Amino acid sequence: MKRGKKYQDAAKAIDRTALYDTDEAISLVKKTATAKFDETVEVHIRTGCDGRHADQQIRGAVVLPHGTGKTVRVLVFAKNAKADEAQAAGADFVGGEELIPRIQKEGWLDFDVVVATPDMMGVVGRLGRVLGPKGLMPNPKAGTVTMDVAKAIEDIKAGKIEYRLDKTNIVHVPIGKASFSEDMLKDNFNTLMEAIIKARPAALKGQYLRSVTIASTMGPGVKVNPAKLS
Repeated sequence: MKRGKKYQDAAKAIDRTALYDTDEAISLVKKTATAKFDETVEVHIRTGCDGRHADQQIRGAVVLPHGTGKTVRVLVFAKNAKADEAQAAGADFVGGEELIPRIQKEGWLDFDVVVATPDMMGVVGRLGRVLGPKGLMPNPKAGTVTMDVAKAIEDIKAGKIEYRLDKTNIVHVPIGKASFSEDMLKDNFNTLMEAIIKARPAALKGQYLRSVTIASTMGPGVKVNPAKLS
């Protein structure tokens, strides 16, 4: 893959063979985020898990102390009093059965997180083929299937992010924007890593954190020493 001059210049500042401390890694990521827009800073965690086994899955959610810097649009599936509660809590979209054709047939996906009350999961389940592959399916472990819709919305808007293994057993999570201060990114990173370390599956044998890399949207990856995190 051919990289642009900015990327190549940024990559020269980073030793690809080195494992950096968190502070130094975050400082380098900020320095190498040179795009004309406010780049997202992401963490990529390669684990020793085998996601094909149910007892080695990792999935959960954590509220980042400084949020992600992104405005998150929340869709809530609820009815009656719970729908009113969702509206009052600041949900961007609230509905039920009537949203199914809009999502299935019209391809409407102008939302980032889906929350549902347990009694609506029969309806939401019909959207599994659309929402599932996009990682939008509500899930009790992530706190998005709940009767306390107001708390769920509040947490999501405050910076709650979901983490889960992808098919290659890697977790990809945003921890803020390049415009964040180093301290803000460090707080968010440490909060995320605490949650990931706690989520280590009991069934896993051997090394859990194989590699931890921090990168901005357009910048090169900086490897953090996983031995200093666990």
